[in-house]
Amino acid sequence: MKIAIVTDSSAYLSAQEAEQYNIKVVPIPVIIDNQVYEEGVDLQTAEFYEKLRNSKTFPSTSQPVLGDMLKLYEDLGNEGYDTVLSIHLASTISGFYNTLVTAAPEIKSVKVVPYDSGITVRLMGYLAIKAALMAQAGADLTDIIATLDDLKKTINEVFIVNDLQNLVRGGRLSNSAAFIGSMLKIKPLLTFDEQSNKIVAFEKVRSIKKAYKRAEEIFTEAYEKSDVPLRLLIIHGNDLPAAEAWQTELQAKFPDLATEITYFGPVIGTHLGEKAIALGWMADIFA
Repeated sequence: MKIAIVTDSSAYLSAQEAEQYNIKVVPIPVIIDNQVYEEGVDLQTAEFYEKLRNSKTFPSTSQPVLGDMLKLYEDLGNEGYDTVLSIHLASTISGFYNTLVTAAPEIKSVKVVPYDSGITVRLMGYLAIKAALMAQAGADLTDIIATLDDLKKTINEVFIVNDLQNLVRGGRLSNSAAFIGSMLKIKPLLTFDEQSNKIVAFEKVRSIKKAYKRAEEIFTEAYEKSDVPLRLLIIHGNDLPAAEAWQTELQAKFPDLATEITYFGPVIGTHLGEKAIALGWMADIFA
């Protein structure tokens, strides 16, 4: 069995990683002032946040062109792959996965298996990397999917946003009504709900400092309970200094922990807004 791995641009893999692990990355369109861009192709992250600040209308995202996806799958089949594992952002924040489930049977040259990561950003990227490493080592599809399912159970995250309006207008926050109000004083903590995989606001704090502290407390509890080595990601929306400062603090508290800084690119930044920051963690696939 020869298995190809496909993911989308919201995994925020570098071009070097995509080449190294032989992962095909499909760009997701972002619409700003009626202009359509492809994430990571003709719209890079720094440029996006500049356009976001100056845009006349609220940006939006859409699904990749289905015809392009079908051609990619057909091409992979023609290259000698008999199976494609296509790993994509949570079906609760995008209809892309469900579109692929419907379309996959149309592909005749290769078996296409859509996989709902239940997440996005670099956390999903590590699912794609793990799948690629296993495929390169000759693992079969059943073992790869079982491993991804186990990895998903180790994933958790806490988002801190400055303004919920992006998520509310985009329809991505499932319980927004309870958290709208005096947002100047309240900093909501968000996460992907374990049962629904929807983004939910689960706790309110009174300042950004307290939000950081509470996020650390939640991670510390998970870290102390974990029976596998974890990798901690500090994820930022165009606020590298804040991410670097937080990483320095966390490394001092957890000197043996693998940490890294990553980012919210255009697709996720559209919904979280600039200056959003998060802690995300999962089992370290390299440990």
